[in-house]
Amino acid sequence: MRTKEPQFRLTSQETKAEATTRIAREILRSEAEERQNKTAALKAARLARQAAEDAAPVAPKSRKATLPGS
Repeated sequence: MRTKEPQFRLTSQETKAEATTRIAREILRSEAEERQNKTAALKAARLARQAAEDAAPVAPKSRKATLPGS
């Protein structure tokens, strides 16, 4: 079985600085994508929770009568 090849490869014309820049941009792009996915999932969960709360009937709070001067 062959092992997985490294994700980041240097081409023959790519300098170390260019490779670092490219890899950093790939990492930032993947992190941004993950952040967007997480935000979308959290928003969907929040909207679902709000919809469930809006659909559930809310019982009115009972008030206790207070006597003047007490």
